Amino acid sequence: QKSPSAKPVGKPITLEGQKRAMEGRTEDDAKPVFLTKAERQRLALERREKEVQEQRAKQAEIEEKRKRLMEQAQRSTREEEEREREREERRKAREQSRVEREREREIEAMKRRYLGGKKEKKKQKASDKYKFKFDWDADEDTLQTTNTIVSTSNLYGQEIKGTKILFGRGMIAGMDRKEQVEQNDYLDEVIRVREKLKVEMDEDDVEKAMSFKKRVDELETSRIKKVDHKGAHWTEKNLGDLNDRDYRIMREDFEIVVRGGNVPPPMRNWKESKLSDNVLKAVDKVGYEKPTPIQMQCIPLGLKNRDVIGIAETGSGKTAAFVLPMLEYIKSLPPLTPVTEADGPLSVVLAPTRELATQIYEETKKFAEFVGLRVYVMVGGGGVKSIEEQSFTVRQGLEILIATPGRLNDCLERRLVSLNQCNYVVLDEADRMINMGFEEQVNAILDAMPSSNLRPEGLNEEEREGFIYRQTFMFSATMPPPVEKLARKYLRNPATVVIGNVGKAAARIEQKVEFVNEGRKKEKLVDLLRNGPPPPIIVFLNTKRAVDVLARHVENAGFKVVSLHGGKTQEQRSTSLQAFREGKFEILICTDVAARGIDVPGITHVINYEMASTIQEYTHRIGRTGRAGKSGLATSFLTPGDSEVFYDLKHFLEENGQKVPHDLASHE
Repeated sequence: QKSPSAKPVGKPITLEGQKRAMEGRTEDDAKPVFLTKAERQRLALERREKEVQEQRAKQAEIEEKRKRLMEQAQRSTREEEEREREREERRKAREQSRVEREREREIEAMKRRYLGGKKEKKKQKASDKYKFKFDWDADEDTLQTTNTIVSTSNLYGQEIKGTKILFGRGMIAGMDRKEQVEQNDYLDEVIRVREKLKVEMDEDDVEKAMSFKKRVDELETSRIKKVDHKGAHWTEKNLGDLNDRDYRIMREDFEIVVRGGNVPPPMRNWKESKLSDNVLKAVDKVGYEKPTPIQMQCIPLGLKNRDVIGIAETGSGKTAAFVLPMLEYIKSLPPLTPVTEADGPLSVVLAPTRELATQIYEETKKFAEFVGLRVYVMVGGGGVKSIEEQSFTVRQGLEILIATPGRLNDCLERRLVSLNQCNYVVLDEADRMINMGFEEQVNAILDAMPSSNLRPEGLNEEEREGFIYRQTFMFSATMPPPVEKLARKYLRNPATVVIGNVGKAAARIEQKVEFVNEGRKKEKLVDLLRNGPPPPIIVFLNTKRAVDVLARHVENAGFKVVSLHGGKTQEQRSTSLQAFREGKFEILICTDVAARGIDVPGITHVINYEMASTIQEYTHRIGRTGRAGKSGLATSFLTPGDSEVFYDLKHFLEENGQKVPHDLASHE
């Protein structure tokens, strides 16, 4: 029997129960819980909302990370671009600086090559200024040796160690071989005369004796004159007595600088030019009294069949410098026949503008008519013959053709003209032809000529003797790279002739610069025309319309005016220019079409009513006056709109020793 206080014995603990007890769960927790549909829906919504919130939070976190990464990437890209831009700017600056340095070196080298650089002279002490100077340097003095046996003294009593001077002028051991030869020639002549008269005369023949004495006196007098003539100026010497030193002084006197090997000496006058009688007669008829510096050097070069690069100021006589050798060259060739006339002219002259080509034609025709040669000019534009008519005239036969590159190239492309026998070429104002865009046409024209007569490279004088090769003259105010490239391609061993200081205005041109308001320009111009130098006068403007407007205003002021610009036909331009040359008009108002190459003699005053856009055009404008050795005046009106040229103009005036206005001098 069970005791009342005894506890009831429960079910034994199972493993699952023990596990639940350890996990803190009761037996009820293990039983399934049955939920209603509404509760299940509510729980499902809560779980869905929780998932959505978690997903949104995760998406927001991802978006935030993405934004941070994008900002970081953009910032890094910007920094990299900035660094790359800085590197590129530094590289461009270095490249530009290098290009500028190379360009400066190239320009300097070209100046030295074609213009001749200024040699640095040794500074002289004040005490040595008035000392006697020999033609040689002190280190070339052979008297000053280490020989201590013999000593002499100079003019100042200073002892000089060296060989004692015996006699003569010290060529070899004090003996002058040239002087000895001359003395021997004189004595031989005296002996010859003596022997001749000794045979012919008796001892008492007084007349023969007097004749002998007179002959000896004449020989002595001629010998003394010949010796004394050695120290004379080059203008007083005979042609055979001139030496290299005389020619060097002659070139310095006329500011002639020559580059190239085997250059013949310049000629002093027309008689020494070696031109034929017919050509000299033409020179005399035209009225050329003495050659200009460019003619003095270029004509001997042309007669030697040398290629020539001529660099000279305007109005220097370049036309005759190439025309006269051209006439001699053509005369040396067989005359044209009806069969060979179709092969084209024997020589071609290319000029950049119609006006310049016409001017060269008029000048060439004066000389050619004396030697029986035919000349023709071929230009384009209105008021001239058609290209078919011009080409027909050329095919009829002529020796000299003067043309513009555009018109001649058109004829060649259309097979209207042939240059199969042209071996004398002249490129006048080559730099302007290149600047005007004719480089391709010029190359095409030169390539159309026969290359078989092109002189081989490296041919010397002896090998060239007896052969006729193509001869090319090139005249240019500057030598930019395209022109230099052209010269290297088509010229063979050219001789470069530079006259004067190229790039500077002639010293005989007085330049005045005035700052004038735009509204007072016309009034100032009329005042200058009335109170300034007498006609003929040229007034330059920049546009065709401005030329016509100003021409009417000046004409209403009572002056005889003619205008000239590119808007007029060729016939109108030629007529206007010819009338101005003949003095029918006092004033020529024009654009830059007349700034280069147009030669109107006697221009006293050039007025830049509108300033040129570049200093080069300004130089060519004022070069219309002060020509052929005469003085001239150039006046320029400046306005604030011309500030781009102020700096170059200031330095140009300073280089030429002209007065610079205060407003222009203060410009930086």
